[in-house]
Amino acid sequence: MTQTFLIPAQVDELVARYQAGATLVELGERFSVHRRTVAAHLVRRSVPIRGRGLDESHLAKAVELYADGLTLMEVGSRFGVSQQTVRRALAAEGVVIRPGGRRARVSA
Repeated sequence: MTQTFLIPAQVDELVARYQAGATLVELGERFSVHRRTVAAHLVRRSVPIRGRGLDESHLAKAVELYADGLTLMEVGSRFGVSQQTVRRALAAEGVVIRPGGRRARVSA
């Protein structure tokens, strides 16, 4: 992967966009850098990193999608979070997490 260096003006813009609500992933895509690189720039500028998590407004829908048979990864993809984030959020809501592995195929 090609290494991308940001000039101070770009880092200023990155910080401003993050403080305006952009996510690490969005900023990484915008500036063609990894999300961890974005986080490193923010830390160097003493900007607190927001905790990633499943937004409270999405929790009920996430529970519903999981109950309907979607995997943790599929639910996470819908909301832009990891499967572990979904797992923690659902478990905190009392949802029983299905065992991992491939889903059984339904034959017609």
